Amino acid sequence: MPTRTTEAEAIIVALDDPDQPEILSLLAESDAWYAANYPAESNHLIDVATLKQPNVAFFTARQQRRVLGCGSIVRMLGRDGEAYGEIKRMYVAPAARSLGLGRLLMQALEGHAAGQGLACIRLETGVKQPEAIGLYRAFGYVETGPFGAYRLDPLSVFMEKCLGG
Repeated sequence: MPTRTTEAEAIIVALDDPDQPEILSLLAESDAWYAANYPAESNHLIDVATLKQPNVAFFTARQQRRVLGCGSIVRMLGRDGEAYGEIKRMYVAPAARSLGLGRLLMQALEGHAAGQGLACIRLETGVKQPEAIGLYRAFGYVETGPFGAYRLDPLSVFMEKCLGG
């Protein structure tokens, strides 16, 4: 798994169980941020029970055992029957946003998807998240239309990346 050493302590990104107090606290923090910035119909968050499903890989980024960020990749089936990955619950605590955790989490998510034989990764993010959109673009994601059960929403940005091979 990707790691990054900082002056203070190594950052470790690894598969994790989302049903832990410190992770639940981070998820609640992200829920509150999304609720403050988007109306309910534009929030497409998944709950802990869904994060624990066998088709979901949930990763955390930790420093000194403190959870500072998270993200998951959900194995989905497209209308054509082909499997793809969807990035969900990507969030980094505001105080940790300068540490490069988003990049480390993306590397872990993409690595997991490739290891599962997924040819494509898709995501939905919000227009009020330019840093996230910039991160996804830096990783080669391009804007596309709604996919799966999503509908066109002026507050959503839909992106995808083909992994190749």
